[in-house]
Order: sequence, then structure tokens, then C-alpha cells
Amino acid sequence: MLNTMEYSLPAAIEADVNTTLATWQRDEKIARIWAKDASVWSDEDEAKWLDWLTIVGEELADTQKYADLANDIDDAGFTDVLLMGMGGSSLCPEVLAMTFGKANFHILDSTVPAQVKAVEDKLDLTRTLFIVASKSGSTLEPNCFKQYFFERACEKVGRENAGKQFIAITDPGSKMEHVAKGDGFRHIFYGKPEIGGRFSALSAFGMTAAAAMGIDVEPFLTSANEMVEACRETEPSESPAAVLGTILGICHRHGRDKLTIFTSPEIHDLGAWMEQLIAESTGKNGVAIIPVDREPLRSAYNDDRAFAFLSVKGNTDLDAAYEQVTAAGHPAVKVTLDGIDNLGQEFFRWEFATAVAGAIMQINPFNQPDVESAKIEARKITDEYEQTGSLPAEEPFFEGDGIKLFSSTEYAARLTSNGENTAAAIVQGYLGQITEGDYFGLLAYIEMNPENESSLQTLRENVSAKHNVATCLGFGPRFLHSTGQAYKGGAKNGVFLQITSDDAFDLEVPQQTYTFGVVKAAQSRGDFQVLLDRDRRALRVHLGSDVEAGLKQLSDLIQ
Repeated sequence: MLNTMEYSLPAAIEADVNTTLATWQRDEKIARIWAKDASVWSDEDEAKWLDWLTIVGEELADTQKYADLANDIDDAGFTDVLLMGMGGSSLCPEVLAMTFGKANFHILDSTVPAQVKAVEDKLDLTRTLFIVASKSGSTLEPNCFKQYFFERACEKVGRENAGKQFIAITDPGSKMEHVAKGDGFRHIFYGKPEIGGRFSALSAFGMTAAAAMGIDVEPFLTSANEMVEACRETEPSESPAAVLGTILGICHRHGRDKLTIFTSPEIHDLGAWMEQLIAESTGKNGVAIIPVDREPLRSAYNDDRAFAFLSVKGNTDLDAAYEQVTAAGHPAVKVTLDGIDNLGQEFFRWEFATAVAGAIMQINPFNQPDVESAKIEARKITDEYEQTGSLPAEEPFFEGDGIKLFSSTEYAARLTSNGENTAAAIVQGYLGQITEGDYFGLLAYIEMNPENESSLQTLRENVSAKHNVATCLGFGPRFLHSTGQAYKGGAKNGVFLQITSDDAFDLEVPQQTYTFGVVKAAQSRGDFQVLLDRDRRALRVHLGSDVEAGLKQLSDLIQ
């Protein structure tokens, strides 16, 4: 069964959507997408990034490797699986594990020492299968994860046996392929260089993880293929993804540049995957569709929002919210999955729709220039640490009440210009710069656990209620491979509060002079510097080592 979609649009947006669909029909743009015609977008290098269009059929022709993997894992007696990766390499597996209730499938996508240790403590290292997922094989975080857990496995089972507990998912010829062969990995699964990470859900990066957690890949892909075939419809108004993508692109044109996502409990993590796909694809050249996930429902919204509701057939929890926002005149789409087994259909629908939206926005949706900028800044800091043995010195513009505040010299002067040099006055002055049409982003380089997430959700609710703006919450460094692209490359309507803290303890990265704590510090500082370089309104709050107390204090300052 094909998942269904309905929508409600204000008259002006609906008219523009219909006109655009007619133009796309006249210009045969759907057929041109399938023909990999880069001129649909910016006529740059788009053609070489379009193998996600046909990957489902290719994977369906080769599903035996996934069945063999599942059998091998069962026969070997592994009790847990840990996937280590970032962004497109980890978000789809995370959605699958949460949606299908695979509690023994774990994800590591954080360099925060406490998070690395928390994951390790859940595992019997002698009976865990480790999956290192990295397209290029040169991404900093997966390489650190691999080095750490490979050495831990060597300590438990011996260096001659450790490789038998490891699998690599990587592109052919990558550095990770070389490492995997050298260390005797159990398996290597290959992605396609012609598929970008955020479009890789239905490739080996998603399906290897699916097989490892016990999902039968063949029927999953067979269901996804129904959406693929539906999207081959060359009449745009009949294509379930072309209509969605046109709505997204036209809403952006009408100033509705925040896509607020609501998901029903069965598929609650799907929004995290959508965040990366939409933000990293559309956030560049001074424009962006900002995805807003897990924000509580409000009684009223400004006219800068569009809405996406996703639920499973039979669950009516979101119906009232959909009726509320559409009755208020906001554009909204409502997608209903026939069941969680049809999740793959939404991976493809939203990939295709995002490509269409990118064409309407006249951008290249397949590059991510500002992700690289943050990596470059972080690398400068780790290089200096390797040379000197310490992180570069930094000076807060305010220190007191147990916190330190950082920003650019110019922005700090603005925040202290009223003469009230207290933490409360500075934070309130900072928040007072939020205006209509802005969004507020919380960028937290702390452990992603239920307690911290709850505190930060409360904090964003307070800002949303007081300033009536869209709010986003991201944990670093994972959001660097996701929404971070849009925050730096999109419009200058983001107001960002970065949260960092001292580490209660640190962990060495084997074969490196730096630690996980140093990597985290380099990433947060690099991220913050790029925000400042792009003239974003950014404030960094550094807490002590007692994160719980620090978050409570920050919440008091904001309230």
C-alpha cells in the first residue's frame, strides 16, 4: 500500500503551487530529473549525485548479502550492535532502531566523553558487533570511535580476534576500506560515491544497519519501491513527491521558511532524519528551509511557518493539531503511513521532494559547503593542540555566577552596551534581539541524555512562549552533520545559543595526541567561530562540570 498525503494551503500559495506544477509539466522537469539533467537545478555538478534515484532497484537485486549478514550475526552470537557514524551514516539507522524497537542496536554520534563512556557501559565488549559507517573514511568522529573501540576490543579478545567484531560501511577506495582490510574486519559493505550521505538511507548505509538489527531488507525495499515507481510519474501533479516538494519550495518563496514537523509516537525519530535532509540540502547561498522538530504545539503561530504531520494509519493523535493550524490559515501537509513497514517510502518521498524544493529555490541541493567550513576551523584547533599540547587560549567577555560568556568582540560590546554587566542582563539583552521572522537555535555540546534533553526542551519552550518564534534544539557535534549547514549557509535570521561545559572526565583517543574532550572542544569552538564569521547573532554559554546545575542556572537566567 502506498502511504497517503493530503494538504491544505492558503489561496495565494495554492495558486502559486498549481502554476509551478503546470510549468514543471510544460518543461518536462520530472523526466529530466530521472534523466539526471543538472539544469533542473543550478547546472553545476548535480548530475553526479543522483544515483539515489535508482538505488532501491539496485539494492533489491542484491538483497542476499543482507540476509547472509543477518544469519552471520545470529550464528556468531552477538548480543548487541554499535553503529558509529555521523549524519547520513547514523540518522537513518537511528530511526530504524527506534521505530522497530531494536533496543540492542546502539548509535554513537558524539565526541562528548560522557556519552562515549555511557554507550560503552551498556555493552559486553566481547559480544558486541561494531559497525563503522563513513562514506569518505576520513571523517574525524567515526575514525576516533573506531580507534577507541577497536583498542577496547583488543584488550578483551586479543588483537588477532578484534577485527572479527567489526564491519565497515564505506565507499570503495576510501581510507576506511584500507583500515578495515588491514585490521581484518568481518565484512565491508560498499556505498556509492554518487550518493550523498543524507540521500543514502536506502543504500548500503541504511540497509546494512537494517539487516544487522534484524529487519528483513527485501520486503522493506519492496515497499519503498512502490514510492519510487509512483515518483516516476511525469505529470507533476500526480507525483506524490513532486507535489510535496513544490509545496515546500513555494512556501519558502512566500516567506514560510520554517517547516515545523510533528510525528506520531510510532515514528517519533523520523523528524531527526528529516532535519538533516532538509536543512543540509536547502540551507545555502543565503536561503534555507529551517526544519523545526520536537517543538511543542503552540496555540498560535506567525506567518513564517509551514507544517508537516506524519503519523501511522489508525493513530489520530495529530488530527486535532492539523485541523488547528490549517483552520488558522497555515499551509500544512499530512502524511499517513500504512504501517511502520512502509517507512522506506517516506525516505524516498522526502528525498525526491527535497530535490524538487531545491530546484524551485534555484540552489544545488546536493552540496554542503558550510559543513566543510566548520571542519576546517576544528582541524586548526586540533592541529594546534598536537603542536603545543594545549588548546588555544580564549577569554570570556563575562565571567561570574558560575558561567562564562563568549562572543565576538563586536557582538559582546553590543550585549554589554547598556552598562548592566550581569549574566542575567546580558542573556536578557541577547534574547531581546530576537525579532519576528527569526528562529532560535540551541546548540548543546553536552551529553545527549534524557535529563539534559528535558532541561533544554523546557528552555526552548520558555523562549518560544516569550518571543513567539520557531525554536530548534541540536546536540553537538551531531548537528554539525545536519542542521549546522543551514544555520551557517542560510538566511541571517537565526539567533544561536551555544552551550558548552567542562568534562567531568576525559577519554584518550588511541594513536592520537588529542582526547575526546579536546575533539569536542575543537568542534564547538570551530562551529562557533564560523557562526561569528557569518555575522550570526551567537552567544556561547560555558557551564562548569556540573551540567545539571548549570542548565538550571541558565534556565533561571532565561526566565
